[in-house]
Amino acid sequence: MTRFGWIAAAVLISPASLMAQTHDENDLVRRILTAEDRRDTTDASLRLGAAHPDARIRVLAERARGRIADPLFVARTALPAPTAPPAYADPAWRLRYRALGVRNVTCELVHAGLADSAWPVRFRAAAALTPACADGASLDPLTSWADALPTGEMVRPAGGVSWHGAAHAIVALARVAPDEAVRRLSHFEAHPVWHVRQYAVRAAAALGDSLRLRAAVADTHPNVRAAAITALAASTNPLDRGRFIAALRQNDVPTVLAAARALKDAPEPAAVRAASAAWTHWVARGIATERDVREALLAVAGRPASDDRPPPTETTISPTAVDLALGADRHLHVAMAASSGGGSFTVRLRGDVAPIMAAHIYELARTGYYDGLSWHRVEHDFVIQGGSPGSDEYIGLPHFLRDELGLVPHVRGTIGMSTRGHDTGDAQWFINLRDNLRLGRDYTVFGEVIEGIEVVDGILEGDVIASIRALVLN
Repeated sequence: MTRFGWIAAAVLISPASLMAQTHDENDLVRRILTAEDRRDTTDASLRLGAAHPDARIRVLAERARGRIADPLFVARTALPAPTAPPAYADPAWRLRYRALGVRNVTCELVHAGLADSAWPVRFRAAAALTPACADGASLDPLTSWADALPTGEMVRPAGGVSWHGAAHAIVALARVAPDEAVRRLSHFEAHPVWHVRQYAVRAAAALGDSLRLRAAVADTHPNVRAAAITALAASTNPLDRGRFIAALRQNDVPTVLAAARALKDAPEPAAVRAASAAWTHWVARGIATERDVREALLAVAGRPASDDRPPPTETTISPTAVDLALGADRHLHVAMAASSGGGSFTVRLRGDVAPIMAAHIYELARTGYYDGLSWHRVEHDFVIQGGSPGSDEYIGLPHFLRDELGLVPHVRGTIGMSTRGHDTGDAQWFINLRDNLRLGRDYTVFGEVIEGIEVVDGILEGDVIASIRALVLN
């Protein structure tokens, strides 16, 4: 048997043995996990754990040492192999979706995609349509989708759409039939659903309509404002820099971050003053996960990112993390809102490889943190991502979660923690829709879908999570 073979065998113990853990052993595990989370090589728990008679605790101590020594944990292959995630076949439509992503895709394939039975394929066909392929037959579905933009309650059946088809259509029309887009765009710009207005910004950008983009800088939703600022910044019109400077005084991450990035090259004195004042404001908020906006403001002010003043790091190891580290099984039930197609799926938390992160997610679910949030990023042959209070890449839990990189590969159905650099988890999930093995070096797998993968495959941008709840296991 290999050096770690006996350890792997010892780890597979009965649930009854979990109940036999003494208070001292649980406390030692908590201390080991705390040392790992703090990246503290001097903690005596690591030495005590390495010499403990319980093989599980020895594995935890060895893994903690490895993660502390190297955030990428290149030595992790020496640990016992974890249980493999479930294997899932792709839905049939994904092959047709992929065919539209090849270089020099034919007009015939794009036209067929526009009439596909699966909406994700239609969306990709609309994005692949070029002026050379645009004819009456291909424009008919786009104008039909655009004209079907709902004005009332945004409800979609499973497998159907609400605003999604119209939103993709208006952007495609802006590229291939500008007159058709302009004729309809005002309805999108005034729509009560901010996602629709954001797509209107993308259409205006494709049209090169700076007047519409400038109007959108004053939109009521931060994500729409940010999209408009980013689009305007690409035109490098000096007249817009005053708008960007004014946007630095906003109190939301997307707007300020977009404005700071638009001003980072050769900022004028007014921009430097505004960025410095804004940075002081964002530091005072004391939210670790707002690091990106603080660093962007420092760049405008001509200061290095090392000048940032983040709040102190929080380390809280809950009893749930200890239980997960010692082999407890925890599942979550994710219910989608009826207005977003309904359905549900079940997640098994991978406490065997990421007990601290899995425990954080479990506790957040028990408090209702994710209820009513959405899947703001949907790439149908890559990942879906959600769980942001701002439906945005940069807004999440106030404090960062550290990486717990391990041996579970990022295969279809596994769930990873969104980060913007190592040890910057913000409680946003992403679910791998395909095998994404390259993500293993950078992103922690903390869970896996064990039921309902077809519901995951059917999620569209903006779909709402009704609830995420801990399941009681027999």
